[in-house]
Amino acid sequence: MSYDLIVIGSGPGGYPAAIRASQLGFKVAIVEKESLGGICLNWGCIPTKALLKSAQVYEYMKHSADYGINATGVMADFNAVIKRSRGVADKMSKGVQFLMRKNKIDVIMGYGKVAGKGKVEVTAQDGSVKIVETKYIVLATGGRSRELPNLKQDGKKVIGYREAMVLPTQPKSMIIVGSGAIGVEFAYVYNSMGTKVTIVEFMPRIVPVEDEDVSKELEKQYKKQGIEIMTNASVEAVETSGAGVKAMVKKADGSTVVLEADIVLSAVGVVSNIENLGLEQHNIKTDKGKIVTDKYQQTSLPSVYAIGDCTPGQALAHVAAKEGINAAEHMAYLEKKHKHLPEPLDYNNIPGCTYCTPEISSVGYTEKAAKDAGFDVKIGKFPFVASGKASAAGNTDGFVKVIYDAKYGELLGCHMIGTNVTEMIAEVVVARKLETTAHEILNAVHPHPTMSEGFKEATAAAYGEAIDI
Repeated sequence: MSYDLIVIGSGPGGYPAAIRASQLGFKVAIVEKESLGGICLNWGCIPTKALLKSAQVYEYMKHSADYGINATGVMADFNAVIKRSRGVADKMSKGVQFLMRKNKIDVIMGYGKVAGKGKVEVTAQDGSVKIVETKYIVLATGGRSRELPNLKQDGKKVIGYREAMVLPTQPKSMIIVGSGAIGVEFAYVYNSMGTKVTIVEFMPRIVPVEDEDVSKELEKQYKKQGIEIMTNASVEAVETSGAGVKAMVKKADGSTVVLEADIVLSAVGVVSNIENLGLEQHNIKTDKGKIVTDKYQQTSLPSVYAIGDCTPGQALAHVAAKEGINAAEHMAYLEKKHKHLPEPLDYNNIPGCTYCTPEISSVGYTEKAAKDAGFDVKIGKFPFVASGKASAAGNTDGFVKVIYDAKYGELLGCHMIGTNVTEMIAEVVVARKLETTAHEILNAVHPHPTMSEGFKEATAAAYGEAIDI
């Protein structure tokens, strides 16, 4: 059987690409080697949010007296928490199966690779190999946990994010190497449930891609929660022969200290899955471990597209999804099945969200990046301690920080830390997309009492018009 499009990988980029292509009249198949929905749905975005929610509920219960509720004997059942997380992931994977059937997309289980122009080789689990013909191919092969040479993962004592979601017993202590989204989210989960957590970060501050003020606030809140943090530090070696793990950590001053724990979680980022895809054999260009694409996701072999974590854009599910849709619309335009070229992504208007407690969300320039780019800036901050809604909810930690261009009032960036701020950032993304200025934000009435008022109030603060601070 031949197809118009075969998508290799069914993660948050692959399955939207397949669905959009089907909507546009293509005959589509998707090749998946493991579970529909990919890493994000099965081992990343979705199950981690289930774990985080369980941790948050437990935290609420432990502090129920703060809300006038007397709850006694509250305990965290670690295995039940893990089981709930897996159940959420399984339900979502079944949802993708339904979407494939609904959109008449064939699912081919196996490992897919480019076998030439118009050909995909699929190796099934039993080792059998078949060639499937297609006009177009989308590579949506994602990424995996990065391994450092001196921090080899054995899956038991030195683990990656997958193992961290299904540990058979709760460790009494854990060292987390890396403080990006994966690191700080797991730090919150395990610390909340009683594991002694130490974060080791190579950079001078945790969540190093965020605005510096956000990093400082999260470090303050994490230390208050009992999480130990070592910045400007690196794990030089690990010893796993004993009952637990001994990690030799080099500090900023060059001295070393040995930390002991039950588990070391390596959370030093992801590496793209681009091996054994037939790239070299068919002259599909790569650079620094990523597949090179143009603004429409086409590779150097025009009938092959690449999206998501295997390409240079931000390694985020929502980026992959939009890239997948754009790829489908571009090939549909070439086939005269779609009237318009897709609008290429603006990678400077991509929201980033981290779902620890307090949550972090951001979009656009940090204060430093805006100044480095030559902008004269106006900065405004609104602390949630001044928010009526935050006070009523009992969650006043954090703030909204906005960055405007002083000359034209252009909204350059926004950075938030606090409860539910991941639900607030979309307003800023849309505002920036519409090239909204401070004037429009100040004149758009925000509902009271809400956390979302913080964005308008931070804007007012930038222009010396703040009412509530």
